[in-house]
Amino acid sequence: MQKKILIADDHYVVRMGASLLLHSAYENLEIDFTENFPDTKFKISNGNYDLVMLDIDMPGSIKTEMISELKSSDPNIKILIFSAYNEKTAVQYINKGADGYLNKQQSEKVVDAVTSIFEKGYYYSPEMTHYIVSNNNEINAADKLSNRELEIFRLLAEGNGNLEISNSLNIKMSTVSTFKKRIFEKLKVKTVVEMIKLYEK
Repeated sequence: MQKKILIADDHYVVRMGASLLLHSAYENLEIDFTENFPDTKFKISNGNYDLVMLDIDMPGSIKTEMISELKSSDPNIKILIFSAYNEKTAVQYINKGADGYLNKQQSEKVVDAVTSIFEKGYYYSPEMTHYIVSNNNEINAADKLSNRELEIFRLLAEGNGNLEISNSLNIKMSTVSTFKKRIFEKLKVKTVVEMIKLYEK
């Protein structure tokens, strides 16, 4: 199935660099471009895009409100923040509903980020996950989760599947599934994405 991406960035070199990397990894990929936020919103309203790679600083940018604006134009659109800002700034956009964040200094990971969003529905770099967990002041995981549950939570948040966690902790996959279910119940979430976002509040 062909995927359609919109790269929203006012720098030509960034647009072309990301486009070349993605075209080298995907055969059936349509890529479009915008240089300002009003055009971005217009194209998303009319274009059936699967994903928009969104720079924070563009002409016409309305900062974090861009996320709700774009989601209202197309509730199914996935949004990857592609910015030079650090995790502290990026997490504000994740809180508003963005589906991932990639620092432009790690542009070589653009294929990994896009693939993760297509396959899992989200992308959090190890740096972002570490920031989320380390800077949570309102909810202390230790108050809700046992040591083993917290260990498995961290592995899940880093993108590991049941098999990887089973191998890493030397426990059965059925045991991992049981712990995962218990973690979700304690945190009152249904997906890994919801679990991570809970720690961003």
